[in-house]
Amino acid sequence: MSILFVEYPRCTTCKKAKKWLEENGKEFIDRDIKEENPSVEELKDWIKKSGLPVKKFFNTSGVLYKEMELKNKLPNMSEEEQIALLATDGMLVKRPIVVDGDNVLVGFKEIEWNGKLS
Repeated sequence: MSILFVEYPRCTTCKKAKKWLEENGKEFIDRDIKEENPSVEELKDWIKKSGLPVKKFFNTSGVLYKEMELKNKLPNMSEEEQIALLATDGMLVKRPIVVDGDNVLVGFKEIEWNGKLS
């Protein structure tokens, strides 16, 4: 089964992560998060499998996150509302995301990737 690699091609962290996958001989399906935003169903599944709270899926350093003042709004939103918001625009979602069966990794931390994808 191939790994799903969800990225924003212009993101430098995504480029490093993609290079890591290629150098480690991992077969993957590449998906541009801006062209094909994760759905509510995908996000729910990935959040559950990752074991991370919903807030870890937000791209807190992104322009859109800051423009929408989400730092102040998220604490007053339910988990369902947060997931629905994430599904509206790929630029709100932290990336890259790697989905490998039941493993879901958010962001690129080489040590974590070595442990979970090797």
